[in-house]
Amino acid sequence: MIVIIGAILGALLGAMTAKRRKGNTADILQYAVVYAIGLALAGMALTIVIEKLAG
Repeated sequence: MIVIIGAILGALLGAMTAKRRKGNTADILQYAVVYAIGLALAGMALTIVIEKLAG
């Protein structure tokens, strides 16, 4: 669940960042994908840490 939330939040943050920097459609999509991947990976790491501490 954390991974999915991270991916969605990352995509939104990436798209907003690119729009704020006056990027075209390709820039907006690229930022959205890169931010989504980054936050999804962070969410995966957080999920692993939580599982290790809880179990």
